[in-house]
Amino acid sequence: MRRRLLVTVMVLVAMVLVGLGVPLALSDNRTAVQAQFVDRLADTVRFAALAQRPLLESDSAALLPEMQRYDQVYGIIVVLVARGGETLAASRPGYTVAPTDRVRVALAGRASEPSPMLLPWDSRPMLLAEPVLVDGEVRGAAVTISPTDTLRRDVLAEWLLLLCAGLITLALAVLVALPVVRWILRPVQRLDAGLARVAASVLSGAPAEPVGESRGPAELRRLTSSFDQMAATVTQTLASQRAFVADASHQLRNPLTALRLRLNNLDGAGAHAAEEQQAALEEADRLGVVLDGLLALARAERTPTGADTIELDEVLDLAVERWRVLAEHEDLRLDRTGATGLWAHAPAGTVEAVLDAVLDNAIKFSLPGSAIEVHTEEARERVLFAVRDHGPGLAPEELDKATARFWRSPSQHNVEGSGLGLAIALSSVRRCGGDLKLQSPDGGGLRVAVWLPAAEPGTPSEADPA
Repeated sequence: MRRRLLVTVMVLVAMVLVGLGVPLALSDNRTAVQAQFVDRLADTVRFAALAQRPLLESDSAALLPEMQRYDQVYGIIVVLVARGGETLAASRPGYTVAPTDRVRVALAGRASEPSPMLLPWDSRPMLLAEPVLVDGEVRGAAVTISPTDTLRRDVLAEWLLLLCAGLITLALAVLVALPVVRWILRPVQRLDAGLARVAASVLSGAPAEPVGESRGPAELRRLTSSFDQMAATVTQTLASQRAFVADASHQLRNPLTALRLRLNNLDGAGAHAAEEQQAALEEADRLGVVLDGLLALARAERTPTGADTIELDEVLDLAVERWRVLAEHEDLRLDRTGATGLWAHAPAGTVEAVLDAVLDNAIKFSLPGSAIEVHTEEARERVLFAVRDHGPGLAPEELDKATARFWRSPSQHNVEGSGLGLAIALSSVRRCGGDLKLQSPDGGGLRVAVWLPAAEPGTPSEADPA
């Protein structure tokens, strides 16, 4: 960010320098060219006046000594041109003038226009032509051809001077801007550097490290102070929420246990009382399952965000072997397919918890005699493991709802469960930078796909020191 702001300052200063320097350079160029033009124009007009009598008497050689002396002193060629365009006399023997626009304009009786801007790399001489008038009639033209070497060198030297001054000014502006940029961005850099730490602290329930800065603009200092207050409020709110869930679950477990004992000890008379007692026991068991789910969800939300590097094959194989006993008891086949040798970034225990929740659902809803596949593959800097069953599946409009807390499909209310398993799995996966999606594969059933950040074997954990 500091580099971008410094580049922005340099660009703005450079634009100001270009906006001021270019017009100044062009203005100085025009001034120098105009000064030489005026000087040469006066000499050209003088030669046009001196040429009136020689042209009237048809003796152009009479002006030749004056033209040659002028050329020797100033190095400027002087040419006298007849009305038809032929050269009558020149300060240098054998020199002729091409019928340029300026010469034709002079022979038409009009004076020379000011010279255009002269660029340092333009080596053309400055040519001026003035009509020679005798009794108001154009008899010829006096032409001066001035070299521009000295003028071009002066212009180039001035432009280089302006360029050097601009570069020095730009360097000084950068030197002045650098501490100012540091001062401005210091609170922002602390906020940026501390944001990840604050997010991890907030999610894990630990106190958030303050990012407030005593230096910098007042507006940014207020921003960091407001951020610290917000982080503290969010941390306190999340901690209170988690504490409430955990405390409520623990506090409800004792009355629930007592209620179940009393129901077991209840001696009812008649079949109706026995049925009511059995129904009450089943409701108590269901409430126990819900409380267990709430406790698991609270533990999942307190899971640290620092990720470990885990070997996915080992975790998956152990989970498959652990659940295969239950699957075979339910007349199901549990298979492992796909790529091997995959590593992922995830907090310790996260993959196990997700697999337990997903495989539990798959076994509950699979049809007897069907198979459950645990498939793995690489997926663009992430690794994927998916659990697919061949049960009744979910309707398309139910796929996004199934990961909500306590959600149960209307067609599956008779299946035991709290409705928290997939919610716990989704929360655990997203906390480590992954994602979880429910899909309806071809052939029916449900596919739960989990993506985790990929890792290389031996890569240090994010929580490990560098």
